[in-house]
Amino acid sequence: LAQAIPAQGSSRQGRPRYFFLRHLPVNVMAPKAKAATEAGAKKAAKTAKAVKGAVTRKAKKVRTNVHVFRPKTLIKRRDPKYPKKSVETRARMDKYRIIQAPVTTESAMKKIEEINTLVFLVDIKASKLNIKEAVKQMYDVKAAKVNTLIRPDGRKKAYVHLTQDYDALDVANRIGII
Repeated sequence: LAQAIPAQGSSRQGRPRYFFLRHLPVNVMAPKAKAATEAGAKKAAKTAKAVKGAVTRKAKKVRTNVHVFRPKTLIKRRDPKYPKKSVETRARMDKYRIIQAPVTTESAMKKIEEINTLVFLVDIKASKLNIKEAVKQMYDVKAAKVNTLIRPDGRKKAYVHLTQDYDALDVANRIGII
């Protein structure tokens, strides 16, 4: 126990440069015998386990693809705090835009009287189904068939054949064509 440890202070303060262990505080001294044996036993058990087991190296992952991808992360559903649009968009093609005007030529009158057909000028973008629905909503008649053509001046004309239940002449009188 006569080991010398360098002191923190210098020899000018009245102490020798080195002093012996008995001058140190108690907690700096060597650990107790019981704690030392427990730590030694654990260390010995760990070493024995390592010696008994086979030496394993971590297998290196074989890369079969040249591309490296970022890891998949959590993707959450959208949960908006407010609507992107303040008002809903209204349908641009309503029944009043689809059917623009009835055609009142002599050939159109002949079709009304003879083959139960109404003739209208319609929007260029209107489909046959749109025209059928618009006629049903506006005039309360059911169309059996719709034929369309685009005139040389660029406007679309629709021939609306009505079912046997409805008379085109009565509908024309209600509209005010005749």
